[in-house]
Amino acid sequence: MNVLATPRLDALTDQRLQLLIEAVTDYGIFLLDPEGHVISWNSGAQKLKGWKREEILGQHFSVFYPRESVDSGWPQEELRLARQRGRFEDEGWRLRKDGSRFWANVVITALYGPMGELTGFAKITRDLTERRRHEEELRASEERFRLLVGSVRDYAIYMLDPEGVVQSWNAGAQAIKGYAAGEIIGRHFSAFYTPEDVVAGKPEAELAAARASGRVEDEGWRVRKDGSLFWAHVVVTAIHGPQGDLRGFAKVTRDMSDRRRLEELEASSRRMNEFLAMLAHELRNPLAPIRNAVTIMQLETLANPVLRNCRDVIDRQLTHVTRLVDDLLDVGRLTTGKIKLRKELLRLPDIVARSAEMARPLMTARRHEFTIEQPEAPPYVHGDATRLSQVLQNLLVNAAKYTPEGGKVRLMVRPSGSFVDIIVSDNGRGLAPENLMRIFQLFAQVEVGHSTAESGLGIGLTLARSLAEMHGGTIEAVSTGLGQGSTFTVRLPLASPAAVAEERREQEDLAGGLRVLVIDDNRDSADSATEVLRLLGNEVECAYDGERGVALAGRFRPHMILMDLAMPGMDGYETRRALVAEGESSDTFMVAMTGYGNEEDKRRTRSAGFDAHLTKPVELEALVRLLNEARSRHGKAPTAAL
Repeated sequence: MNVLATPRLDALTDQRLQLLIEAVTDYGIFLLDPEGHVISWNSGAQKLKGWKREEILGQHFSVFYPRESVDSGWPQEELRLARQRGRFEDEGWRLRKDGSRFWANVVITALYGPMGELTGFAKITRDLTERRRHEEELRASEERFRLLVGSVRDYAIYMLDPEGVVQSWNAGAQAIKGYAAGEIIGRHFSAFYTPEDVVAGKPEAELAAARASGRVEDEGWRVRKDGSLFWAHVVVTAIHGPQGDLRGFAKVTRDMSDRRRLEELEASSRRMNEFLAMLAHELRNPLAPIRNAVTIMQLETLANPVLRNCRDVIDRQLTHVTRLVDDLLDVGRLTTGKIKLRKELLRLPDIVARSAEMARPLMTARRHEFTIEQPEAPPYVHGDATRLSQVLQNLLVNAAKYTPEGGKVRLMVRPSGSFVDIIVSDNGRGLAPENLMRIFQLFAQVEVGHSTAESGLGIGLTLARSLAEMHGGTIEAVSTGLGQGSTFTVRLPLASPAAVAEERREQEDLAGGLRVLVIDDNRDSADSATEVLRLLGNEVECAYDGERGVALAGRFRPHMILMDLAMPGMDGYETRRALVAEGESSDTFMVAMTGYGNEEDKRRTRSAGFDAHLTKPVELEALVRLLNEARSRHGKAPTAAL
């Protein structure tokens, strides 16, 4: 419209220009005098605003503005800015003749005469109400979409900036990953990856792939806020602006842990029945005569303490193996979640020692050099002691089986942040790259050369991985190739220091403050039980036969007596009768300790008047429970131990 500012136009040009302006119907085009009064009016202005030419000429242009704009002096401010700048543009609400509002784009241009004097203003107005309505609808749609995404709980949906920093966070992301929005927005998304993936550059590689192809899908382990792992399906989509510039990434994550476990187990169900039949035949048959042989040894009096110890070791390990066989015979329970973990606070060195005890005879027979490396401060985990022992036993036995005689097997325990790594490595046969994942499949057999003498059932590593995952951990195999040895790494979440301290306090509270008498002819058994009871905060005495036990009880007046039944001379039953006759057991909590633990044995001890029956070897949990019962009988409050 700078044409309107040209100072001199001949009559013909002026006439043509007026005709042109009059013909425009999509824009309101009119002139104002220097004070803002309307001095011209085209058909577009009449159509847009509703006033006829004769109705509006001479009126001040502020009539087109809402009352609040007039009161604030905005019309005069627009003219001032147009004088100052030469041209002023604005958008806002304007009024039609009938009082209705429309959203207008206005351009005001200052007009000057040949001497530079202000002659007025040219004003062009366009109705943008429809465009504004679309923009408002778009904003409302975006808000509805934001609310929809925010309410989704089955998927983690969030935005990253081009560098991978989290910009948004929905309810599903909080439910799956554990972070509240305020805890994660502004942090790099690599916080969700395992340390190994971060070191390998996997987060950056995913973003690079999404930039290159527009979209990338992946599955793998991810880390929650509490340090536990879950199997995730992720989709990363690059978001670009109108000019093709990268605005960031949209990331959708779904927890697929249950599906992954089910898919793997369903794939093995076809071979399940065959395996169970073979396992029942191969394992149940030899276990039965071994149990009978141990029972015979328990019924016979063994004077040699070495033989008694060997008998007890066989009994203890046979019981352990029987339990594992029972679980293996029903491996199908993994698919239905029927295997339940009996979790407790565990010192990892105890699990390592228990597992090494099982594997050491095989390593000794094969003349392996077996070393164990553990940190000075013992790591603690929450888990099922038997199940974690089962995991490590599988790895150690495998290492022994597939390492030639005279080889080396190494077990290392290494804390790593909020996790602890248990690493079993050997210099044995190793694994081909294509077998590194297949070995974890149920019943998978890996052929090494032409020998099958050391092949197994193909279930140990499958169960080891499933049990590790049930503990919130992982298991990984690494080998540089055949003949290069293998390394298996079990990663478990560490128990928090607060949980360790709390568990210790609870155990101390449960087990404190009793006078306990141990009567057992096996000095090693009596002395070790005495030491355990003292460590639990009790005052303890021990006697190595029934006669001395009765005499000591009269002086010591115990709250609780742990009594072996199979003692020479005066056995446990006779000792109890003597204590009753002496009047020393009116309120004493008496516990029978024996290697016999079937229902008939328990019925017999109950009939004899014992308060409880403990089967050797005594589990700490069972001992603490009985100490608590004895304390309740005597009305004693918990006292701090150690």
